[in-house]
Amino acid sequence: MTAFLSAPLPTPLGNTTAQRTARGSRLPSPHARRRMQRAAWRAAGPKFDDHVAVDARPESLVRESDAAAAGSAESSTGVMRVKFEEMVRKAQDSICKAIEEVEARYAKEHGEGLVGGTFREDAWVRENGGGGISRVLQDGAVFEKAGVNVSVVYGEMPPEAVKAASDRGVTRDVGYKPGESVPFFACGVSSVMHPKNPMAPTVHFNYRYFETDRGLWWFGGGTDLTPTYLFEDDAKHFHGTYKAACDRHDPEFYPKFKKWCDDYFMIGHRGERRGVGGIFFDDLNDRDQDKIFAFSTDCANSFVDAYVPIVEKRVRMDFNDKHKEWQQLRRGRYVEFNLVYDRGTVFGLKTGGRIESILMSLPLTARWEYDQKPEKDSPEDKCLQVLKNPKDWC
Repeated sequence: MTAFLSAPLPTPLGNTTAQRTARGSRLPSPHARRRMQRAAWRAAGPKFDDHVAVDARPESLVRESDAAAAGSAESSTGVMRVKFEEMVRKAQDSICKAIEEVEARYAKEHGEGLVGGTFREDAWVRENGGGGISRVLQDGAVFEKAGVNVSVVYGEMPPEAVKAASDRGVTRDVGYKPGESVPFFACGVSSVMHPKNPMAPTVHFNYRYFETDRGLWWFGGGTDLTPTYLFEDDAKHFHGTYKAACDRHDPEFYPKFKKWCDDYFMIGHRGERRGVGGIFFDDLNDRDQDKIFAFSTDCANSFVDAYVPIVEKRVRMDFNDKHKEWQQLRRGRYVEFNLVYDRGTVFGLKTGGRIESILMSLPLTARWEYDQKPEKDSPEDKCLQVLKNPKDWC
């Protein structure tokens, strides 16, 4: 026993000084190891088919580490991630409730056998964190299709997405090498609603918050109206509601974001806008984070006041087959914009988003006719001229 204890301990295999030195010369550098780790994560990270359905929506979709950091008095990390998720989920609840009430009121007014639509809810999570809650109402009494989606994403912005952002004059890849993917967090609420009655306009909104892993953050969003037939009072009410929301935070917001909306929703190959606009902003990080968060919250909370009075008024109007055909043609334009130009659709497709949620924005039906042109000075032409030449509504 004494002889054994006094004997020199064996050196672990491959762990002599010479062996460590030789092996160290073959190991990748720390930077190379990080690059390999990111590549391995991407290989196992967000894909179109890695969403795991859950029976009940989670209490929170942000990672536990973010939630814990947000609750710590010693750290500001994760605070806005948690706050923004809470905000968009409250907005989803209140807006879905308001739309179901519109459905119920209309169904009650129009006799037996008509049932107001309700939202179907699907919730899912991802192994690497995040997930989403989609609510879709389809073939209701008022709406052909209406969806309100919440999503939380932990992913990597691929080089082509970084380049697209840089082309807009902003920088997403601070601290990263050219061509390197950028890890990011994103949270948002988005909605599109397509009424059955062609006199009632389609509406869209989206409010979102982004962070990169190296601390860059920004907000984006907006709400816009797409009528098939133009009622100027509706456009004035809609724009007036959002001007009031903007003015509560900065009087320069509305004129800037109204023009941005008109420019963004341009269908370039048609030479016309998708609708009569509203507000749109992106890359917003020029002031205190909480001030922009308050603005985004105000805009999301203004949706019901801006849209519900319009749809409740127009859905009770008479229409005929000609009106419905024009609606289907305008729906075709909506599809063209969303699949060709919309940055949110492209971003979701490039970062492995859930396909059913991404394409929720598309109408159930649409129509394309060869070389179709409305009769000059007709109601259809009147709407089209405003789409080609945007107006100031307030």
